[in-house]
Amino acid sequence: MEQSEVVLRAIGILTQSAEWIRTANRDSDGDVGAEGGAGDGERASGAGGTGERASGEGGSGEGQIGSLLAEVFPSFTVSPESTPLEAAHAVTAAALPPMMQLIGAFTYVFAQLAEVHDSGRTDITSEELLRELALRMSRSNDAV
Repeated sequence: MEQSEVVLRAIGILTQSAEWIRTANRDSDGDVGAEGGAGDGERASGAGGTGERASGEGGSGEGQIGSLLAEVFPSFTVSPESTPLEAAHAVTAAALPPMMQLIGAFTYVFAQLAEVHDSGRTDITSEELLRELALRMSRSNDAV
């Protein structure tokens, strides 16, 4: 998976997380049941590619995050004859590049959000910035 694709998926998860937090806060206040209102359910699973993969458990995002992990991490086997140390090295060798890719994607998005926050800008919300960043990443092959 290309780094720009991983960044776009990270943006989707972070964008959707704001809705997950709002829903969790409403649920803990007792204002909304587990299903949420019609408008909330539409937003959580609507257009934009941010909610379709959320799990059925109140849109917690486990499905979306799990899907990203499944796509980024390779499938590999370790020989049954491997020593524990050899098996550990095989797992590390297979897992390290995708871990770095994920960390890089979330770090890049965090740095973009932090830059706007630290500059004192109040004309754009974090959700608007994430949308803008996703559009910019989609239009070109921005290097990350």
